[in-house]
Amino acid sequence: MKEYIEIKAPAKINIGLKIVSKREDGYHNLYTFFYPIYGLSDILSFKKNNGDYFISNNPAIKNDESNLIIKAKRLIESRISKNLKTGITLQKNIPMGAGLGGGSSDAAATLISLNELYSLHISYDELIQMALELGSDVPFFLKAKPSIGQSRGEVLEQIDVDINCFVLIVNPHIHISTAEAFGYVHASESNWDYKKMIEAEKFNFSRLQNDTRNDFEDFVFAKHPEIKAIKEIMIDNGSLFSMMSGSGSTVYGFFNSRENALNVSNKLKHSFLRRIYNLSDY
Repeated sequence: MKEYIEIKAPAKINIGLKIVSKREDGYHNLYTFFYPIYGLSDILSFKKNNGDYFISNNPAIKNDESNLIIKAKRLIESRISKNLKTGITLQKNIPMGAGLGGGSSDAAATLISLNELYSLHISYDELIQMALELGSDVPFFLKAKPSIGQSRGEVLEQIDVDINCFVLIVNPHIHISTAEAFGYVHASESNWDYKKMIEAEKFNFSRLQNDTRNDFEDFVFAKHPEIKAIKEIMIDNGSLFSMMSGSGSTVYGFFNSRENALNVSNKLKHSFLRRIYNLSDY
């Protein structure tokens, strides 16, 4: 019987993000493509029956109900009507409020780990519903495979697609409030079908750049022109495809070579978080 679990909680990027409509429950229906970035991951550990503590290397993450990890633990405990005295440690590597899904990924990792650590036998379908209570991105991270996401993000269709290139991820350390961004965004008239942009399990990047969009970009770029400038620099310097992820503020670009990605990275402010990952390694 396991006494300890360590798990990586990966980041994600949104390859396009369309706001389809506002729902009667106040949430929004979305159409997006989730793509995991395994190279950029938080690391969580769970120690069974070892007090009831939470420790993080980031002091901004509090041990209270604002913490999605704690919320996920409470949800599990409510489901089984039992307090799980678990020691939780978080090594936070994914920037917060960046559109990379770090908090959502941590929440999903918590659901997965506590379910396994305590042999709770909660089904995947029930975990999906629990994840959705925590946030619209959380269900994706239960498996973290390339997927088309619809409805609030919980209706997922895994797609066989490989992005065999390098991704440059740039975060300018600007925190974007998702709630505020949703307050300004409107349903988009544009329409696209990801499946029609995939040929032999590879994306047609030119079609992606021309035909998809992130509906949050207009609001974020108007408020923070420096974020718009990151995307423009990527596009002007050879990116195959570039877009802001989620509600921002991270912008990413795909490149044919590490050298090209590094060249673009060097054109950006050195105070920005800049990371290059080889997606061919996945």
